[in-house]
Amino acid sequence: MRKLASALLLAAAAFLPAGASAQTPVTLNWALWDWDKVVFYKPLIEAYEKAHPGVTINHTDLGSADYNQMLMTQLTGGATNLDIVTVKDSPGYAQLVNANALADLNTLLEKPVDPAPYNGLIESMTVNGKLAAVPFRSDIWVLYYNRGLFEKAGIAPPTNDMTLDQFADLARKMTSGFGSKKVYGGHLHTWRSTVQLPAILDGKQTLVSRDYGFLAPYYERVLKLQKDGAIQSYGSLKSTSTHYSGPFFNEQVAMMPMGTWFIATQIAKVKSGESLSSNWGIVSLPHPDGVAPGTTAAQVTSLGVNANSPNAKAAADFVSFVSGPEGAKIIASTGTLPAIRDEAVVKTVTSKEGFPTDAASREALNAPKTYLELPIDPKAAQVELVLNRAHDAIMTDNVSVEQGLADLNRDVGAVLDR
Repeated sequence: MRKLASALLLAAAAFLPAGASAQTPVTLNWALWDWDKVVFYKPLIEAYEKAHPGVTINHTDLGSADYNQMLMTQLTGGATNLDIVTVKDSPGYAQLVNANALADLNTLLEKPVDPAPYNGLIESMTVNGKLAAVPFRSDIWVLYYNRGLFEKAGIAPPTNDMTLDQFADLARKMTSGFGSKKVYGGHLHTWRSTVQLPAILDGKQTLVSRDYGFLAPYYERVLKLQKDGAIQSYGSLKSTSTHYSGPFFNEQVAMMPMGTWFIATQIAKVKSGESLSSNWGIVSLPHPDGVAPGTTAAQVTSLGVNANSPNAKAAADFVSFVSGPEGAKIIASTGTLPAIRDEAVVKTVTSKEGFPTDAASREALNAPKTYLELPIDPKAAQVELVLNRAHDAIMTDNVSVEQGLADLNRDVGAVLDR
């Protein structure tokens, strides 16, 4: 009987896909959100199951609105029915790590995760030597610009090596017209990220701090641009609930810092005719003096393993596949930016119809160094609320920069001391 069973196993193995191996059947459950909207879930699962015939990947959609809360409730309650965990953002990751809800991947995997392809993200996500999740997709901040407006003005467009002061000067040069005909040289959306993120790109500061004096020159620069009329006022944008895409679509702005998530939208809206900015491009996010060109901030989505999963090693292998080079190719093929962006991946994304054809736009996706917007801190979510409040007060001139940052020091300090 044993000989017959062995023969059957050998015969089955002969029909396995290249690179696959026979293994004990296992079913893994993947916690995620927006199953019907996200385009890369199904191709990732199909590719993994094809290469691993003994593995079946199911999913549980926890919804996007309350995902972090739903996930925390299940994992901290000791749930064993979830194996693979999608981690939505940095504050969510910090909470899961603090609750010991995720397994240490460096102990589960045969080889520790190589940090090199992730451009600094692995180091940022390692807490006390423990890596609880690996990024599998990552949006970085870049600078969008309307090439047609620059050509019309006879002014050289932005480059992949532009300081924040040079960006400010260029925004002033590109500002023209009045009233409904006015073109603003720059556009900064109302998110605090547009002002605060560049301040962390030197790697010396973080946005969970007890002293926010380092933000002063960044706010002063932006307020001066606002006073000079080179960017639309924060108060006006806030009161009208202006979405950042509108001014860009309508050719009302020459430059706009924004995440790479806007690329697919801009391509689609140009194709439909809703975006008039058909002659456009991207370059690297403007950087502070002394910071390497291309350095930027990232918003990452990562994968971890439930600490209580009965199939932890198998789940870790799936995490390794999705977050590694093979998964990156599949994600890129859907027009989405993966966390690993080698030449092949960048070529896949940039060859999509509608992506700008110039070399600078392609190069802008090759960020040499990226930083998480918020550090992995258990109180990051609470700190973010204070950061948003201070940003609103400063940008509306309700308080001076000095007073706003002093209030920020006091209020964040109170959060950290609780």
